[in-house]
Amino acid sequence: MQKGSLIKLAALCGVPFIMVLGNSMLIPVFPQMQSDLGITQLQVGLTITLFSIPAGLTIPILGFVSDKIGRKKVIVPALILYAIGGTVSGLAPLLMENPYNVLLAGRVIQGIGAGGTGPIAMALVGDIFKGSERSQALGIIEAANGIGKVISPIVGALIGLIIWYALFYVYALLAIPIAIGVWLAIKEPPLETKDRTFKKYVGNITTIFKQKGKTLLGCYAAGSVVLLVLFGVLSFLSDALENEYGLTGVVKGFALAGPVLAMSATAFLSGRYLQNHMKKMKESIVLGLAMSVIALAMITVIKNDIVFFAGLFFNGVGAGLVLPAVNTLITSSAPLEERGGITALYGSVRFFGVAAGPPAFSSMLEVSRMFMFGSGAAMVALSLALAAFTVNEKEIFDNQAKGEEGDKVGDKQDKQDAQDTQDNDREEENKVNWALAGTVSIIKRFIPKLRKREENKEE
Repeated sequence: MQKGSLIKLAALCGVPFIMVLGNSMLIPVFPQMQSDLGITQLQVGLTITLFSIPAGLTIPILGFVSDKIGRKKVIVPALILYAIGGTVSGLAPLLMENPYNVLLAGRVIQGIGAGGTGPIAMALVGDIFKGSERSQALGIIEAANGIGKVISPIVGALIGLIIWYALFYVYALLAIPIAIGVWLAIKEPPLETKDRTFKKYVGNITTIFKQKGKTLLGCYAAGSVVLLVLFGVLSFLSDALENEYGLTGVVKGFALAGPVLAMSATAFLSGRYLQNHMKKMKESIVLGLAMSVIALAMITVIKNDIVFFAGLFFNGVGAGLVLPAVNTLITSSAPLEERGGITALYGSVRFFGVAAGPPAFSSMLEVSRMFMFGSGAAMVALSLALAAFTVNEKEIFDNQAKGEEGDKVGDKQDKQDAQDTQDNDREEENKVNWALAGTVSIIKRFIPKLRKREENKEE
């Protein structure tokens, strides 16, 4: 990859990275936020919900707008809006006696900005890079996304040591330089979709759903439910680590990163496997959902610290098995011209899952902890049953193979791109495996303390 391409890619990598920080970085400071503002755990969870819902609603709209006026003209204002929202949320606790409502308003503004960042940056990568460079660029963009997911709880815990609302200033401090970098470094090619009408945009998506709606329904449900449960569990875990286990600061951040790291590492490995085993997509989805059901069910019925943390770890592994297969099936369900609409809709559904997780788990916790985890297991079980009866990867890939000649050429290029991505991902995979080994080492040191805690309980 040439130097000019690397500069463009470096600028674009910041866009999905900062979007991932939007939710995950806040979770470690939930207890401090709840204490300082005098609010409930449900109200704390709304800081994620009222970020994710506006993002989910605006992604398809801003995706269409970017097809009409250009990607950069959407991404840069969206990043500025993201920074403004973070500043509003950060200044509210500093300047106001009752800042909660204004803080939430800032999060809504941030969410609207987030809708014009990550998904459109991915489309811009596809516009700029061609052939093997495209697959390499997309692999690096995904790596930036994964790194953001893993480090965000740790960064959040570190910054939270200063004061919890300092996190909102970080959003602004990062978003503005990234916006400037995108504006200066990126020169967009002419858009081939600028003359497409909104009616045609909707019509194309409707046609795809008529043909492949059952499989898409199962995939959308699986992707949204695993993220709903993951963020619901992380919201609960943030409070439990501090109040039940006495973990604070960076140690707490590493503990919160555990389930996310399990998900990211598994996603790297399963994604690599599935590139050469395309007919194993449904098996991966079903296996991942089944693993999550078993893990959550074990937490529900066995009240033991070791089972609890092991269950959270394997729930993350289950999510890592589900998401790469779901992503591949969804992106393969449409030809290139309609792929943006289908993936934008999927991005919205994912955001809605993230939005629902914290308030749903907080509400269920008011009944009991057993009810909360049992309900989580039931939701995943329902998505498992739906996926088992609706997902048909043969239909997706057979229809893809029967497309027009241009689509066939595109598919061959996609396969070559996937092969090129394998080589590019090895280095990132090694980094993830190293981090995973470190986490396992920490868990091993923590297990004797958990056992001693259990023995003390018995005494």
